[in-house]
Amino acid sequence: MSSNSALERTISKVLSQKETELISQIDSAYQESLKNLEASQGKLEGERTRIVESAKKQAENIKRQIVGSSRLAARNQELLIIENAVINAFEQARRKLADAGDKESYKSLMAGVIEESVSSIGSGKVSVECNKNDSELVRKIIADLQKKNPKVEASVSGHSIDIIGGIRVKSADGSMTYDNTIDSRIERLKPLIRKNIARMLRGEE
Repeated sequence: MSSNSALERTISKVLSQKETELISQIDSAYQESLKNLEASQGKLEGERTRIVESAKKQAENIKRQIVGSSRLAARNQELLIIENAVINAFEQARRKLADAGDKESYKSLMAGVIEESVSSIGSGKVSVECNKNDSELVRKIIADLQKKNPKVEASVSGHSIDIIGGIRVKSADGSMTYDNTIDSRIERLKPLIRKNIARMLRGEE
């Protein structure tokens, strides 16, 4: 009977020790799990923060792109309006100048243009090109110019050019050209006209 009691006590003691060890292991594993969970939560929070920050940056980039696109579209629209205004202004000028061929003011203008152009070439013989409507007027002006200055050796080219008015003078050997057409003068004015129209559109004038 005593042997059985001793055995039972021994078994009970062993079981108690194992139970204590098992509980300790379970508790240790539980504490480790808590630490891992807390660490994971920290990592998840950091990842969440990074995701939110990344989303904010993307949103800002998209916003800048939209604003930039809107500004570019507005700028392109402004340039289109300016260019159309320039084209319309010069088309009106062309029509007015085309109708001025028979006026004394145009004849006076042409006389000054021819004298300036011939002297600018500075060579002996020159060829004067003009449109077909001005050929007779140009011949008359050259004839009058030669009466005043016999040294002028100019002749009207048999080749007419498609211009509004004015002339183009070439030296006899073709090495020098002086473009004094109304068309070229208009082209030189375009940048100034564009600038003035842009200032008007922006309310600067």
